[in-house]
Amino acid sequence: MYVTGRLPLALGLGVIPVLALSATGLSAWAVVGVWVLLCALATGFDVLRAADPRRVSAERRIPARALRGQPVESTLLLRNTGIHRLRGSIRDAWQPTAGAPAERPRIDLPPGERRAVPIGLHPRRRGELRSAFVVVRSDGPLGLAGRQARLDAPGAVRVLPPFTARRHLPSRLARLRELDGNTSVQVRGQGTEFDSLREYVRGDDVRSIDWRATARSTTTMLRTWRPERDRHVVIVIDTGRTAATRVGDGVRMDAAMEAALLLAALAARAGDHVHLVMVDRVLRARVTRVDGTALLPALVDAMAPVEPQLIDTDWDAVTAQVRALTTRPSLVVLLTAQDAPEAARGFLGSLPALTARSRVVVGSVTTAETHRPAPRDAAEVYELAAAERAEGEAAVVAAAVARAGADAVIAGPEDLPPRIADRYLALKAAGQL
Repeated sequence: MYVTGRLPLALGLGVIPVLALSATGLSAWAVVGVWVLLCALATGFDVLRAADPRRVSAERRIPARALRGQPVESTLLLRNTGIHRLRGSIRDAWQPTAGAPAERPRIDLPPGERRAVPIGLHPRRRGELRSAFVVVRSDGPLGLAGRQARLDAPGAVRVLPPFTARRHLPSRLARLRELDGNTSVQVRGQGTEFDSLREYVRGDDVRSIDWRATARSTTTMLRTWRPERDRHVVIVIDTGRTAATRVGDGVRMDAAMEAALLLAALAARAGDHVHLVMVDRVLRARVTRVDGTALLPALVDAMAPVEPQLIDTDWDAVTAQVRALTTRPSLVVLLTAQDAPEAARGFLGSLPALTARSRVVVGSVTTAETHRPAPRDAAEVYELAAAERAEGEAAVVAAAVARAGADAVIAGPEDLPPRIADRYLALKAAGQL
């Protein structure tokens, strides 16, 4: 049972008969009592005449997966199995981050019929979003009160990372085609695997002229080369406590996911094998032995439910996970946030074990802003000083990473994905994979 706003309004209207009848000599308290009794009887009548909401069955239609920030169309199917017409409203029990509308949709369900109620969602958080029930309210004929019931209607949608770094992919794929020597751009592929012969054009490297093929042809022929393929790229995303730091509209781990997706898409197009590990002290997600068009869906599906954990990462366990993925020399990309020298001791201590047998790139998301406005008060001066100190400590860690034999890439959340991809292309072009 519930009451509407009309009930206190009806009680307030009792002031009129109380003033009018008390002027005729009747007791004001007696008139008040009679008016309250009438309102109570009207409320009871409303509750009794309202259709039974427990006779309504609920069913959901919702896509299993959606991208964060993209609208999701879901439908709630309500069927009235009772004998009375039900007029009222519903409230879907999604959590606030699902972005369900705040207003309660009105419903009108004749007996024995079914209605579809659209529920638009706009998820603002990655992961599993669930709704376990729907509350149905049945209004009485007077609108003073009604009946309500909670109906079980489980539903879930997995919200995937949005992969906003996809916009950097076309330019990096063009660069990759240049390395393959498959475009008309006068850039020589710098790999070590012979690709094909083509005609020489002005600007080509004369050292690549194939004189035997030229002698057999009527024009000068040029060898083209392509980067090595079938290399292994192991992407490790640190899900420890440093990944929970907020940067921009998300956390550091969201930026690491964007960098991982861009690198994986690029490496897959280059013919390399991509492995993903998300780990702190426990393995949170793992994708391996998936190639081709199935790679990106597998990656976003594995990343979606993983959240940063407020614990320190066990870097010895990370090294063991990398060794378990591949026994061949490979490119290992560590996406972490080791920007404090004291906290990074464990990470730096385990790094030589990786650099001894693999090429290692350490990508860190920084919270420092590139362009800072001039401080206007004491609080902003302190913030600026803290940012400068954080940058200095990150530089110290980056220098230690370089001494351990790895490459350090430090950038903001928007710049880290393309910089990691550029570093991969540079290694590919130099034949260092």
